[in-house]
Amino acid sequence: MNKLIRRAAITCAATLALLPATFSAQAESVNRAEVETIIKEYLVQNPEIVLEALQELDKRRLAEEESARKEAITGLSDEIYNSEYQIVLGNPDGDVTLVELFDYNCGYCKRALSDLVRLVDEDKNLRVVLKEFPVLGKASQEAARVAIAVAEVAPDKYEDFHLALLSQPGRANLASSLKVAKDLGIADADLEKSMKSSRAAETFQEVFTIAEQLGITGTPSYILGDEVIVGAVGYDTLKEKIAAERE
Repeated sequence: MNKLIRRAAITCAATLALLPATFSAQAESVNRAEVETIIKEYLVQNPEIVLEALQELDKRRLAEEESARKEAITGLSDEIYNSEYQIVLGNPDGDVTLVELFDYNCGYCKRALSDLVRLVDEDKNLRVVLKEFPVLGKASQEAARVAIAVAEVAPDKYEDFHLALLSQPGRANLASSLKVAKDLGIADADLEKSMKSSRAAETFQEVFTIAEQLGITGTPSYILGDEVIVGAVGYDTLKEKIAAERE
């Protein structure tokens, strides 16, 4: 409520600040104090006007943010949909691409995993792009570095690695990630060599730039067409949005 009152006060102040320009030509004989009194009395008697103004302000702000986000997606199209640092699941030539930004220690990402698996299994024309977005600390960055190395040295095993690591209980870190890779028969030496390269840093830089430009701060987040979908919205919602993208 206090926040709403402050916003209402700001709105009123902004209105009053415009008085000289608004009334100078029409009411030169009416002084500022009189006009302020009239406006204040009107707002007190009709407080819903303030709420309507705030609602309209929010509506316009959201529309501006959405427009800016769509422009950013267009400008970052190659990085979002066709980056050399990404992994593609499903049909690489699919007619619709769903991009997911995820963190291996994100509980909501773990919950959303079954939704993604089901979509890929059922929709043979769906292309899924996975982007490592380790926002939950050092352990997440370690897990992502191993995943990026797996994608480079054993791309055919990345999907199994991804599913196993994101499905396991507990916190993903360097040790647990290396164990998953080892269980899949990926040599530690190959992973270590890849992890010493700049590939992980370059991947993180690209993904975090995309996230910053699109206003993405958490996981899971999806990009579909020119829309950003935030959170584990569920299988049905994703399926509906994919169908709408095809129309």
